[in-house]
Amino acid sequence: MTDKPSTPQATTRAPRGSRAGPSGTGGRKAPSKSGRSRARAFALQALYQHLVGRNEAGAIDIFTRELAGFNKADAAHFDALLHGCIDKADQLDALITPLLDRKLAEISPIEHAVMWIGAFELSSCLDVPWRVVLNECIELAKEFGGSDGHKYVNGILNGLAPKLRAAEVQADRPQ
Repeated sequence: MTDKPSTPQATTRAPRGSRAGPSGTGGRKAPSKSGRSRARAFALQALYQHLVGRNEAGAIDIFTRELAGFNKADAAHFDALLHGCIDKADQLDALITPLLDRKLAEISPIEHAVMWIGAFELSSCLDVPWRVVLNECIELAKEFGGSDGHKYVNGILNGLAPKLRAAEVQADRPQ
């Protein structure tokens, strides 16, 4: 038998303190996404189907609405994004292309779709502040795109915002 020391041994572990979260485990529940954020995520997936599979908007719309969780999305915003981006694809590409450092065909379909969403919202959804458009698109690119795709999307949309929302962007600039 070995004798146990009466004093606690030193450990390299951080001391226990109060922990955040309802369970006391340190984990925090992720904030729930808004209906519009969910609509953007579903629109991104739908636009990907259009860009990669050349599926028609109506078929994509029906398929997407049957996906789990769609009922929590803003269906009207989803409609605007899906059909607006597909209907205005040529105009959106014309807005994006001058800002690219490579050919549009070399852009990942995810980043392409995210830029469509951003360009569409900047040009057609004036109720959404330009900074919200950029932030939401960056988050979509982080979640669904390549490792640094969000940086590229940010650069393109940041270049596009002053052209489409000049007064709003100027008002936000530090004086």
